[in-house]
Amino acid sequence: MANVPMLQQLSSYLELTNQRQQLIVSNMANVDTPGYHTKDLDFQGAMQEVVDRGTVKMDPTSLEVEGLPERPDGNNVNIDRESLLLSQTQLQYQIGVQLVKEEFHKLLTVIKEG
Repeated sequence: MANVPMLQQLSSYLELTNQRQQLIVSNMANVDTPGYHTKDLDFQGAMQEVVDRGTVKMDPTSLEVEGLPERPDGNNVNIDRESLLLSQTQLQYQIGVQLVKEEFHKLLTVIKEG
């Protein structure tokens, strides 16, 4: 039978990956903005909250990424780093979607078999 709490966790996981993707895209859009600092989510911390509580804050806190080299204009966005993170996040999202599909398939099987 489909695991409803699992679906809730997967839904939160998808929301987190979506929010992280938006931050990464924002970083990429600001690559030429003087003084802009790279932002990201504490993805692992937010996922731990999902596991512990079953939900995540709808707007997890974005953090400035520290330790990245700054250009003379004060911007520290590295387009290669952001591209890699974007690819990683897109793969994480696709995996989450596949897991949701599998849970719904289980639910459909239970419904059909009565």
